[in-house]
Amino acid sequence: MGNCCFGFRERLMRRLSPLPTLLVIRAFMPQKRCKDYRVVVLGSSGVGKSALVQRWVRGTFRDNYLPTIEDTYRQVMSCNNSVGALHITDTTGSHRYPGLKRLAIAKGHAFILVYSVTKKQTLEELKAFYELIREIKGTNMQKCPIVLVGAKCDESRRELTMRDGAIYALEWNCTFVETSAKTDFNIKELFFMLLNHENKPAACLQLPHKKSAKANEKLLGKCIIM
Repeated sequence: MGNCCFGFRERLMRRLSPLPTLLVIRAFMPQKRCKDYRVVVLGSSGVGKSALVQRWVRGTFRDNYLPTIEDTYRQVMSCNNSVGALHITDTTGSHRYPGLKRLAIAKGHAFILVYSVTKKQTLEELKAFYELIREIKGTNMQKCPIVLVGAKCDESRRELTMRDGAIYALEWNCTFVETSAKTDFNIKELFFMLLNHENKPAACLQLPHKKSAKANEKLLGKCIIM
């Protein structure tokens, strides 16, 4: 009888082994929340800011122009067992809402300064946007990556060359790239420049449309979009 009880107790202890219990607890533990990452898109009216954002977020392009007051797009991210969100704020190119623009810059972690290669004036007008970022961010300016973007590079009638944009980028000590939302040229590369920046919070995104699994893996590391 004693041996029978001992055998039953031994089998019971095996079933209550701490290892599977630990695995169950880990499986249902909530993911840690990481810091949200905010990208602010700035530039004059009609340069293609919204088209650029729409191409990244939705993978679509709309040729007709609709003025923007301010739109924010949110994408949930999972990175290294933490959950966060990418916020992309598409600001107005108008001077009618300075308060909204200042608030977006104050909250921003990274900035995209957009001009159109078809209009020389739009590159010159970015000086005011750059100075506004410097004014608001102050000493934190160095922690905020900036990418200068020459949009609409698919257009044949250009007023600005790539060299023109590069000169501004050297002056502002920022990255420079030309893009086309219409042909989806350099859109993904643009956002990966920001999301893989060494000073950003840990966060990266999966491509909306997979073209090369191996290339995506190199860019994404251990992070996915949900």
